[in-house]
Amino acid sequence: MTAGNAGDASVAQDLIADLHDRVEGDKPTVYGDNAYGTGAFQDHLETSNIESRCKTQPPVNTTGLFAKDAFDINLDDDTVTCPAWVTVSIRRNPKGQGTAHFAEACTACPRRGECTTATGGRTISVGIHEPVLGRARDRQTTPDWRDDYRATRPKVERKIGHLMRRQHGGRKARVRGKPKVAADFNLLAAATNLARLAALGLTSTPTGWATTT
Repeated sequence: MTAGNAGDASVAQDLIADLHDRVEGDKPTVYGDNAYGTGAFQDHLETSNIESRCKTQPPVNTTGLFAKDAFDINLDDDTVTCPAWVTVSIRRNPKGQGTAHFAEACTACPRRGECTTATGGRTISVGIHEPVLGRARDRQTTPDWRDDYRATRPKVERKIGHLMRRQHGGRKARVRGKPKVAADFNLLAAATNLARLAALGLTSTPTGWATTT
């Protein structure tokens, strides 16, 4: 349970801290929507040898101008090439974050109207997680990745829908304070799980509990 202003990915590493202990044999896999597709979390999955099925938002430009993916970012040379084939160097700050300024190159560029309205020309930001984000976006364009994601993510959303269908604190907290909200939500989750087990025909057998379906 987190504060309402905390992002989903802010606690993602804690949620999967014991994943390797709980998954035997196959490489663990984590599924998540765009909220979990941050550079920091994708990097954590890579370094932890966990298969990522977390979707990373592709670059967008709501103004209709060239999005970031129209630029060729060469991390080996630390350069960025624009759609008009102008190449500039990436300037890095002490934290490793970089910026590519096209500045004067945009002044007489024939494609300026498609690219930027900024008087100082187009600027491209290059984060410290740019390589891992690039790999994540490349992976999610493959048919196998897309098919697996589409087959699995709806199951998660469906279960969340089960929690929301009755007004028992699913959509809004009924109490104040994270400990109380967490306890209340755990009660809701337990009740939902018990109802699901009953629907599956859970019965007691001489060797333990089992479902009939």
